[in-house]
Amino acid sequence: MLIMTAAQTRSGAGLEVHAGLEPGFAEILTAEARRFLTTLARACERRRQELLARRVERQRHLEAGELPDFLPETRSVREAAWTVAPIPADLTDRRVEITGPVDRKMIINALNSGARVYMADFEDSNAPTWRNNLEGQSNLRDAVRGTIGFTSPEGKRYVLGPRTATLMVRPRGWHLDEKHVTVDGRPISAALFDFGLFFFHNAAALIAKGTGPYFYLPKLESHLEARLWNDVFNLAQDELGIPRGTIRATVLIETILAAFEMDEILHELKDHSAGLNCGRWDYIFSFIKKFRHRPDCVLPDRASVTMDRHFLKAYVDLLIQTCHRRHAHAMGGMAAQIPIKHDPAANEAALQKVRQDKLREVRAGHDGTWVAHPGLVPVAAQVFDASMPGPNQLHVARDDVRVAKADLLAVPDGEITEAGLRTNVDIGIQYLESWLRGVGCVPIYNLMEDAATAEISRSQVWQWIRHGAHLSNGRAVTQALVESIIAEEMDAKQLSGGKFELAARLFNQLMTGADFPEFLTLVAYEHLD
Repeated sequence: MLIMTAAQTRSGAGLEVHAGLEPGFAEILTAEARRFLTTLARACERRRQELLARRVERQRHLEAGELPDFLPETRSVREAAWTVAPIPADLTDRRVEITGPVDRKMIINALNSGARVYMADFEDSNAPTWRNNLEGQSNLRDAVRGTIGFTSPEGKRYVLGPRTATLMVRPRGWHLDEKHVTVDGRPISAALFDFGLFFFHNAAALIAKGTGPYFYLPKLESHLEARLWNDVFNLAQDELGIPRGTIRATVLIETILAAFEMDEILHELKDHSAGLNCGRWDYIFSFIKKFRHRPDCVLPDRASVTMDRHFLKAYVDLLIQTCHRRHAHAMGGMAAQIPIKHDPAANEAALQKVRQDKLREVRAGHDGTWVAHPGLVPVAAQVFDASMPGPNQLHVARDDVRVAKADLLAVPDGEITEAGLRTNVDIGIQYLESWLRGVGCVPIYNLMEDAATAEISRSQVWQWIRHGAHLSNGRAVTQALVESIIAEEMDAKQLSGGKFELAARLFNQLMTGADFPEFLTLVAYEHLD
């Protein structure tokens, strides 16, 4: 447990900002806010570094042939009868949640979308430039107070409607630093920077409105990482004089290791828990990444790794069973489709895919789902309204579920095609180019792509090269083939100007290099302002 006292960190003298404070930024990085961030950083940084080192050690064990399993030392937690704290009133019904970055227009549209919840994202759909992060905090502060507005270059005015979605915020993961801010000479944790600023400026205002400070927690790999978040929550609440348990957090189960510790993660956060979520794209990426050195774990084309494949269905069923046993919400995954206004037939086909995906989720027992575009809110809501007449499905126990280690580790079969290879290269470069320009949520070929889908793209190609995979037409996947496809795709799609040359160079390195960087954002972040 953390041992923390207010006296440790009353001075914020150890915090330094290494970036410009444009108009409005100083209102976010006040002296009091800096002292609060310093308190969090000094209390947590050693533990964070130990947990990151533990990730590296676990990867060594995986590469030595060890496979993940349910932890014997926490069996008593899995077998005991306990539940999380009661769900707050404004989180009882979460049937449709919309997610998106923290730019001003997006925040207004999302809050007005008709979704029950809006997850404002500092993580995978946000390119973490200094401007994006600070403006995002300013935008959310105005949204909480109801004063946010936006006028487009064409003169269209955007304001909040009379009824808005409940706000949740996703900070960045434990693995990321905020390079523009140091505490005692070390970069501050990006997770604490994002969480701390939002909580400091908005917790009291949210409580006064009858809601609360609600969060999504990304990229966790163990219950010990959830324990650190719980300690952060307790410290933050104590510092601001807010009762413990006011914060609520939903954890994204988007790593294969976390899938073996879902009970334990809920237990660590049980006084602050708002459930678990199936972060499907990052989960697939994690499966590839963690088993990247195993030739028996090579995945087929991304398009064929669908949610009906055994390892994904097992993960979904186990998550729902686990959550409902603990009286916690089990949230479904993202519908990445976006409306196709210029082609009614293609639009209807896309909407039908969304309906089928959401029907699968609600029938499985999920309590809600995600969409990435306001136009999909009514589509998803219609499906959940028809099959979920109550506010949630906590009563659906899923006692039929029996998930073993082998189910979560079952490798799906299927072909690796040249079209799949080209899609990975094409989408990865296009997404990374936008990210390098400061845009982290990008519509490409009528799908909303974010960092998670780009991670799947680059990790699949790296894995295919590493293990000498062959395409369905017989060609071996080699570095030379990938580099020739990069050149062909860049030329055919006229991908030039902007940040395309840098994006192609970085993505080539990520796909073909001897080493495998844990996250592409760690590499690309060095090129962001």
